[in-house]
Amino acid sequence: MKQEWIQKAYEIAVERYAAVGVDVEKALRELQKVSISLHCWQADDVTGFENTAGQLTGGIQTTGNHPGKARNIDELRQDILKATSYIPARHRLNLHATYGDFGDQVVDRDQIEPAHFRSWMEWAKENHMYLDFNSTSFSHPKSGSLTLAHPDDEIRNFWIEHTKRSRAIAEAMGQFQGDPCIMNIWVHDGSKDQTVNRLRYRELLKQSLDEIFDTKYEHMKDCIEAKLFGIGLESYTVGSYDFYLGYGAKYGKMVTLDTGHFHLTESVADKISCLLLYTPEIMLHVSRPIRWDSDHVTTMNDDTLDLAKEIVRSNALDRVHFGLDYFDASINRIGAYVVGTRATQKCVLQALLEPIAQLRAYEANDRLFERLALLEEAKGLPWNAVWDMFCLRNNVPVGEEYIAEIRKYETEVTLKRK
Repeated sequence: MKQEWIQKAYEIAVERYAAVGVDVEKALRELQKVSISLHCWQADDVTGFENTAGQLTGGIQTTGNHPGKARNIDELRQDILKATSYIPARHRLNLHATYGDFGDQVVDRDQIEPAHFRSWMEWAKENHMYLDFNSTSFSHPKSGSLTLAHPDDEIRNFWIEHTKRSRAIAEAMGQFQGDPCIMNIWVHDGSKDQTVNRLRYRELLKQSLDEIFDTKYEHMKDCIEAKLFGIGLESYTVGSYDFYLGYGAKYGKMVTLDTGHFHLTESVADKISCLLLYTPEIMLHVSRPIRWDSDHVTTMNDDTLDLAKEIVRSNALDRVHFGLDYFDASINRIGAYVVGTRATQKCVLQALLEPIAQLRAYEANDRLFERLALLEEAKGLPWNAVWDMFCLRNNVPVGEEYIAEIRKYETEVTLKRK
């Protein structure tokens, strides 16, 4: 009976959207093609699989102690597959360099190789998933407050080598999976208090990046991620947005926009049209900042809606890549994946269902009241009936059905982990 209700509601929604010039089936076809890169670090609180004991550093903090986090590579893979079984469409997995299949070996970061990620490539292929990758500069004895911008040649060269090897791993992943692996570089480099050497550190970071990018690859794509400030590095960030925007525009690199890495009053959505003019593509890390970069689970809020709408309005779904970046240890971790990914998809769907042709016609003819009125009325159009049909067609739980299923998995699996 529920399927019958979904069908009836969908048919009404199709008619209602047609009245404002929107092709619902076309929107669903476009949404089906949007792959979101799930972040592996939500499942284990950014622990990774290096066989070394240590705490999170470099401004990285995970708060909460909900039981049942993944303790090893098998449990993490199991949890990710469980999460994706509740998310419509086909998605990607984003790995940090600390998540290699190292077995019992201790492998330092400047020694990682594609072989350490071979089992990930095979696992991803078996489960119809593509991989993305990140270098990992934090939580290491040599990370401190500076890595690629460190004035000490030995330390800086260590991180240059690590990042070079990370790019080689990304290249191997892209070649193996037949789809480019997106490789993200983020370093926490900065200063807790005032510095008088701003230019010097940025010169070093640029030199490091120039050396890292000197090797050209065909099966991976580079992106560089900025940040406003880091915990413990509040006064100065070497890799600021201005720095990476300039570097990306000059050298044709993707710039990563993390929605938690800017001042809370800044509009990340407004940056989309600017970057599209000067950089080849854009990478997004979507999270929900509360009191800045708190990495809360993404929800269907105004900021994420505005971001999705700006991308669709710019006709840029083929140039903008969606990834998630949050880690909440205070709630069920599989549930956090599902809520955040489905919320992002819902925002993209609403953007695809916007009566953009009519809105543009109003704007072109200076009919600004009509534009504002239609924007407001569009908020009440039955997008949720379209979303339910999208879930039904993808054979995943509709509505709140997944809550009980995740709770069952928690009872039967994750709560039994010591």
